Amino acid sequence: MQSTLWMLFLIPAGFGVLLLLIPETVRRLHGVVNLLVTLVVIGLSLSLWGKNFELQLPWVGWGIDFQLRFYAFSQFIVTAIAAFSLLVGIYSLKFMEKLPKQNQFYGFFLISEAMAIGAALSNNLLLMLFFWEGLLITLFGMINLGNPKAYLTAIKAFVIVGLSDLCLMLGIGITGIQAKTMMMSQIHLEATGLNAVAYVLMLIGAMGKAGAMPFHTWIPEAAKEAPLPFMAILPAALEKLLGVYLIARITLDFFTLTTGLKLLVMTIGAVTIILAVMMALIQKDYKRLLSYHAISQVGYMILGIGTGIPIGIAGGLFHMINHAMYKCCLFLTSGSVEKQTGTTDLRQLSGLRTKMPVTFACFLVAAASISGVPPFNGFVSKELIFEGTLESGYVVFFIVAAIGAVLTTASFLKLGHAVYFGKPFPVGKENKKENKKEIQVTEAHWSMLLPMIVLGLGCLIFGVAYQLPLNGVIKPALATSLGHEIQEVVFHYNFGPLFWVTILILSVALLNHYFGVKRSGSGLGASEHIHHAPLLKNIYGWAEASVFDPYVQARKVGRYLAQGLYLIDRGIDWCYQKGLPGLAGWCSETRRIHNGHYANYLAWALGGLVVLIIYFTL
Repeated sequence: MQSTLWMLFLIPAGFGVLLLLIPETVRRLHGVVNLLVTLVVIGLSLSLWGKNFELQLPWVGWGIDFQLRFYAFSQFIVTAIAAFSLLVGIYSLKFMEKLPKQNQFYGFFLISEAMAIGAALSNNLLLMLFFWEGLLITLFGMINLGNPKAYLTAIKAFVIVGLSDLCLMLGIGITGIQAKTMMMSQIHLEATGLNAVAYVLMLIGAMGKAGAMPFHTWIPEAAKEAPLPFMAILPAALEKLLGVYLIARITLDFFTLTTGLKLLVMTIGAVTIILAVMMALIQKDYKRLLSYHAISQVGYMILGIGTGIPIGIAGGLFHMINHAMYKCCLFLTSGSVEKQTGTTDLRQLSGLRTKMPVTFACFLVAAASISGVPPFNGFVSKELIFEGTLESGYVVFFIVAAIGAVLTTASFLKLGHAVYFGKPFPVGKENKKENKKEIQVTEAHWSMLLPMIVLGLGCLIFGVAYQLPLNGVIKPALATSLGHEIQEVVFHYNFGPLFWVTILILSVALLNHYFGVKRSGSGLGASEHIHHAPLLKNIYGWAEASVFDPYVQARKVGRYLAQGLYLIDRGIDWCYQKGLPGLAGWCSETRRIHNGHYANYLAWALGGLVVLIIYFTL
């Protein structure tokens, strides 16, 4: 079993490095090797399913060992990582077929899978940090494989996530000192004083990986610049799984939170929900809209975990896996549209439901899931989170979550209407009002459709047969942290108050869409009345001008700071190179008054005496 545990991350890491060395000209080999390796990882993970054991080997000394732990929570994360990697790998075979640098794409793909698995299996904070930082490198590399300007986004992602990782490093250092151990299964601290600082620093690191606000601004840009499969596998799946996993571990296992810290976590979740979905609502690009929803949905997970209520925590983790399913599916539908039409600009798309019926059906299922439509999986996990917020006693968070759900549904009604409904415009003739033109397309290749179909079926199965993931995966994963309390979490389809809240949410979103379409005359303009509302118009304008982007503003501050430091540096140089030598030269000129004449010296002395008398007299 221990050798199998090693192979879970050594095999994909080794083959990932190998693919980087294989020439790009051997095109089909890279994708096939990626699939075979991921299949092996899934087989190894399933062979260990249900087992619970640890591996500990000497590593760097000073009590820092190479420690791995395979138990219900880590096996859940590892299996999910491998499963999503397989589906995106199948999809990539056709999508990446004619794109350059396939050796780098699939090499980074497998190394990312290995780093994510290693981080989930780690039972030592420094070992986890090693794998965690490995993902930062592959993140930069995969974004940089996009269009010629992608390196700018790669740098932005590297800086933002890297800064959050620096906070994580500092938090790990403090935690290790306070707990007197780096073994994750032995850390149990009260989150007060310095421990609270450590918790907040580690929370920032986890938020940065999960893409929560304010560490999110690189994601919408990567959606436009990076290869589409990257968005489906890293921001939509692996990084969400790892980020939320760490938030759950530090909140449930490492620290016992005070009421103030719980409120902080819930506030972060609520703010992320509402601000990100407000930005998603006004996007006019398929992938950018999805990227903002990827950010917004993290807020629900953080909110659920932050409640500290078992049903809310279970909802947060259930939403994590549900989100990975439907958001991965949604990104794949956008990739299919991009592959077949050459664009994801909503102003250039319409009427695709008849031309791409399978893609449309998968979009419909995934959109219904993220909108919380029963009986899909998103409905179940959101209901659990809603229940958790109510049981926490802070109704305001429930209200924010409900408003976020309304806007989520509204934006997907807009997206679906704009892309898949309406009539295509005549070939070669652009509509002056909406700048659309008909694009002759056919359905995507079967290898691109298969992963979407599997994910869509998963959304339905996890919604109808919700007891399967809830009792078979979520509860066992939380049993170590919550004990018997997690077993008391139950969910049943009924017509209780929360069900009718969901119906109200969906109804308000439909009415909003109907009003927006009637007013604007198109599905694309369904949210323009919100976009240009009196107060929101200015706020949206500032947001679109990157006023709230900490990276952009930090660069401005850095530019002014650099200019100021430059002037100070030049000033110091002037003092030493010109100022002081000039003063010394001037002082040397006083030799002219030392001419040896007694009368001159007497005149200077009498003049000085007169000045002193006047000074003291006044």
